[in-house]
Amino acid sequence: MTTEVLPDRLALRGGRRERALAQMEAHDLDVLVLGRQANVRYVTGAPQLWVAGTRPFGPTCVLVRETGAIHLLSTWDEGIPEDIPHDNLYGISWNPTNTIAALARIEGAGTARRVGTDAMSPLFAQLLPMAFPNADLVDGELAMRAARAIKTAEEVAALRSSVAVAESALAAAVGALQDGVSEQTLTGVLMEAMTAGGVSTPANQDVAWVTSREHPWRRAVGDGRVHTGDLVAFSAGVLAGGYVAEVGRTYPVGTVPGAAGLYQRWDTLWERLAGACRPGATCSELLSAYADAGEPLPPVPVAHGLGLGFDPPVVSPQLRNTAAAERLEPGMVLSVTGYVFEPGVGAVFGREAVLITDGGHEVLTTSPFATGC
Repeated sequence: MTTEVLPDRLALRGGRRERALAQMEAHDLDVLVLGRQANVRYVTGAPQLWVAGTRPFGPTCVLVRETGAIHLLSTWDEGIPEDIPHDNLYGISWNPTNTIAALARIEGAGTARRVGTDAMSPLFAQLLPMAFPNADLVDGELAMRAARAIKTAEEVAALRSSVAVAESALAAAVGALQDGVSEQTLTGVLMEAMTAGGVSTPANQDVAWVTSREHPWRRAVGDGRVHTGDLVAFSAGVLAGGYVAEVGRTYPVGTVPGAAGLYQRWDTLWERLAGACRPGATCSELLSAYADAGEPLPPVPVAHGLGLGFDPPVVSPQLRNTAAAERLEPGMVLSVTGYVFEPGVGAVFGREAVLITDGGHEVLTTSPFATGC
């Protein structure tokens, strides 16, 4: 297995870049200044592992609409696509005025009228006008959200590959499910299988848990081990090539009285959720699917976009007005969550990756679902 840091394939990064430039035109942006890593990779195709994690906003990438030129914060060439020349790289500096000076030298910076940024800090709110003296600074995240919401064919292929790794790892963990095994052991089995599949970065670390029989959306309070009669939820998430895949399943351990009816309720809920996964549907229909199935809404998002991280749309009970205003479009890929609970029995949790198509939807996840006992 190669350990060389490689950029994303030309077709993958090229298609994304075209979408970003199209949204710049739609939002009348002359320049985009990006600091969020998912946005930076979307435009550049360059993985930047040394800036992973939470950090303040910094101008990491600059995209100029007129020329299509990309300028990138990087101290070396490794992993940088060949279509970003060395002269377009600017180095890291502890002095932000040096960074601003580098931005000011970019062709088109002095004449730009509207510059969008995907985030901002008080410091750079003062400094960026020095690099773009004739521009209004506006919200550029809206353009990036619109670009990232619809996946290119190459992105869908990348997501299929990521889903395959997640499902293979999930199958390994389910194969280790038995009375007495610990939740930590199941997590270890899944991550070992994920790494064997060529992916060393999980999208989540709370992988397996015994569902509570007393409280919805809680894990059972106990010794951290699985016992006969438990319903065990699995959440497999991987970050492969920058793309997040998620799949969730729940399996019984031995005979679980009442589980069959609970799985039937999940099937009914999923039928409603799947019916809402169609082009033109408002995102609020995914929320209504729970009420239509007679189930309470979960405290987590019912659905969110999959891609280079947590993509739009985000469909949450806490964002009802947003959900009512947004519509599903062909090319969106969603992580859709179904959850049902019965006191004294436990919970059934399932999460599917769904591609919205011209005629409806395609479920990308294929892992089998238990039927209860």
